[in-house]
Amino acid sequence: MYTYPASFDAILNAWNEADPSKIRAHLDAALTSDVYFVDPTTEITGIDAFEKLIRGFHQRFPGAVFSRISQVDSHHHLHRYHWEIHVDGDLLVQGFDVYEVRDGRISRLLKFFGELTISRDQ
Repeated sequence: MYTYPASFDAILNAWNEADPSKIRAHLDAALTSDVYFVDPTTEITGIDAFEKLIRGFHQRFPGAVFSRISQVDSHHHLHRYHWEIHVDGDLLVQGFDVYEVRDGRISRLLKFFGELTISRDQ
C-alpha cells in the first residue's frame, strides 16, 4: 500500500467529472489558488485558468477518462506517477506527471506526454 495526498484523487476526479457544475469543487480540494500548470501544449497559472482548461478538454474530448496507471513515487514535497487517457476505450495519450505539493494541495503540475526511450548508448 502506498500513500499520497488526497489532492491527487481530487484532481483526477476533476478531469473525469461529467457534471461541469462540480468541476470547481474538485479543483478547490486539489489545487492551490496560484497553481502553475505546464504540458507540451499549454502553460497556465491559477485555478480559474485550470478550470477553463478542463472544461475545454471536456468539450474537445467528451467521455475521456483519465487513469493513474502506476504507484505514486514521492520524495520531499515532489510526487510523480504515470497516467493514461482513454476515449471510448481507445488510448488517446499516456504520460507522466510531476506534482509539487504545498499544504496538501498541488501548487505545480508538470505534465509530459508519451514514453521515454531508454538508451544505454549516450
